[in-house]
Amino acid sequence: MTDSTSTTEAAVSGARTATGGYPPPGEGSTNGSPLRAEVFNSPKERAVKYVLGACALLSVLTTLGIAAVLIVESIGFFQAVGLGEFLGGTEWTPQFADKHFGIWPLVAGTVLITVISALVSMPLGLASAIYISAYAPSTLRAWLKPGLELLAGVPTVVYGYFALTFVTPVLKSILPFIAPVAYDIWAFLLGVIPFVSPPDQPWTGDLGVFNALSAGLVVGIMVIPMVASLSEDAIQAVPKSLWNGAYALGATKLEVVTRVVVPSAFSGIVASFILALSRAIGETMIVTLAAGATPKLTLDPTESIQTMTAFIVQMGKGDVAQYTIEYKALFAVGFVLFLITLGMNIIANRIVARYQEKY
Repeated sequence: MTDSTSTTEAAVSGARTATGGYPPPGEGSTNGSPLRAEVFNSPKERAVKYVLGACALLSVLTTLGIAAVLIVESIGFFQAVGLGEFLGGTEWTPQFADKHFGIWPLVAGTVLITVISALVSMPLGLASAIYISAYAPSTLRAWLKPGLELLAGVPTVVYGYFALTFVTPVLKSILPFIAPVAYDIWAFLLGVIPFVSPPDQPWTGDLGVFNALSAGLVVGIMVIPMVASLSEDAIQAVPKSLWNGAYALGATKLEVVTRVVVPSAFSGIVASFILALSRAIGETMIVTLAAGATPKLTLDPTESIQTMTAFIVQMGKGDVAQYTIEYKALFAVGFVLFLITLGMNIIANRIVARYQEKY
């Protein structure tokens, strides 16, 4: 027994490093060969490494290819139109006899849809995430989150017809009663934005078949699962020790959520907001079906508008001949949309890196 114990202790002490620890994985040996050579550099591991690297490279090359196509095709458009007219004009009529290529009507329509969807998706999505993570019982949570995420699986064309055939008629019936109050709230929100004025006339409740309000509301409903799911994941990532510590100090559940958990998960919540905004900016079918096809420089949600994505769909139907100025305008608008979404993703990454808590 003594000889066996001594042999075991000698083997253990021989495996330890000079600092008293054990050798890291890969520095031991089996049958005289290093583990790193046998496991980490085996043909199977190298094959997996190369396949995964190729997948990552393919994603990067795809993004670069899309950017290259947009840039090359946009150069021909800007040679014919000029950057000053594109960024300084306020009319967008590429298919009229009197052609104008001011991008701002399309940008205004896109911003209008995005703002309305944000007013719907951000508070409802964050409230849903807080309830699921902090208030809902475990049995209800197991059903509630998958049920909420089912909304993400609904095709956007279904959302578009839902906005056109259900939301718009409902709004027509209730807007005459809430139009004055809604106009005052909207005018106040627009007054906060520099260089933006409220609609010229107060709302009377009249709503056309195609309008930005119903499209924006349904886009907001569509992106609620994204905000709720990502925010709930960020809240769940907060260590339970912070929750328990706040409870131990006598805080209520509301105080724990609002003063401890949400600030700790702030980076993840803001990232979910920006990703949801990017999704709303790039939405196509809902705005094509419900918002109309009237490029108009307005922030009145009761009017018919056109977004950048809706214009791309209109040009992509095949009615416009290739290599014409109207066809090249499609790529110029796509390039602007690409820059907007790229900028928002960069902002999201900066916010995550700046405010991310490490536990």
